[in-house]
Amino acid sequence: MIEEINNCNKVLQEGGLILYPTDTVWGIGCDATNPEAVKKVYALKKREDTKALICLVANQAMLERHVKEVPEVAYDIMDLATKPTTIVFDEPVGIAENLVAEDNTLAIRVASDKFCQYLINKFRKPIVSTSANISGNPTPKQFKDIEEEILKGVDYVVNLPEENINPSPSSIIKLSNDGQVKVIRE
Repeated sequence: MIEEINNCNKVLQEGGLILYPTDTVWGIGCDATNPEAVKKVYALKKREDTKALICLVANQAMLERHVKEVPEVAYDIMDLATKPTTIVFDEPVGIAENLVAEDNTLAIRVASDKFCQYLINKFRKPIVSTSANISGNPTPKQFKDIEEEILKGVDYVVNLPEENINPSPSSIIKLSNDGQVKVIRE
């Protein structure tokens, strides 16, 4: 695993794209603070850059560095969630502008699997996590389901055994600083 983390870290540092296993489905990742790298993800997925992408952080401390104000209820949601849960926060900080939604929000998940945590800790910045498919096509459940165009479009493919037997996308909850909570995807 160490070699895979080092290889990914090098590609991320250079503004490249990685294809990697997450706590949900296989993801396309890049440096979430690098607008050029983020552009490459939108281009590869053939997705409009008005559709926001999810960002992964290693822990709550990193989350706090990239959101102006984390509502208290966010910590409860993270502690009580029974599956990976992405939270949409108001006023992200220090993130590539083309990753931030038009309403100045950003979807962030604290990674729950070891590979992602180690990788993000080594990289020391949030990374993009978006499903490894062309926009509009089905989300691949297993590595074997990933389209050739995606495999060829990234700079590095992580070579680790699949651990997530029955992967599914994360839940998404929007938390506004005014206290509103909205479930976007269960």
